[in-house]
Amino acid sequence: MELHMRSHHFTHRRPDWRAAIMAGVVFLALELVLATLIPGGSPWASPRMIASIILGRGVLHAPATFEAGIMVAALVVHFVLAIVFALILSLIMVRFSFDSSAGMASLVGAVFGFAMYLLSFYGMTRFFPWFAEARNWVSLVSHLVFGVVVADAYQRLARKDAHSGRAGFTGAS
Repeated sequence: MELHMRSHHFTHRRPDWRAAIMAGVVFLALELVLATLIPGGSPWASPRMIASIILGRGVLHAPATFEAGIMVAALVVHFVLAIVFALILSLIMVRFSFDSSAGMASLVGAVFGFAMYLLSFYGMTRFFPWFAEARNWVSLVSHLVFGVVVADAYQRLARKDAHSGRAGFTGAS
């Protein structure tokens, strides 16, 4: 009987920003849709909370309606954070070879998403106390899905790029 083990040596690959963009879009869409399932919920509450990171708590006092300036601020903050967190997750996946299978990638992504939820809604409340108000199943599910989408997209993109002979896995042509 022969045992084959995947080598766990460090491989030099760069994170793929495309996974971050995909997961960021999925997260935002999920937040907007799921928020309407909470009694009295508004799809614009989450973008307002995200925008409050740079605009301050004042944006939360207005009714949770659509406002272009708040939405632009929310999108900028959201995608910057999505890219940063996705890059961190992809570095973890590569370093520990968690991208060796779809199942492992999904598991690691879900754990990472849960850690992001804890950091965002428990750790960051020291700086943004109003985040405690968003401790709900919508936020938890959205963060879990974000982690899984990043991990799975990164794993699939890395495999696709490897098969096409592209070096780096950065998404650059």
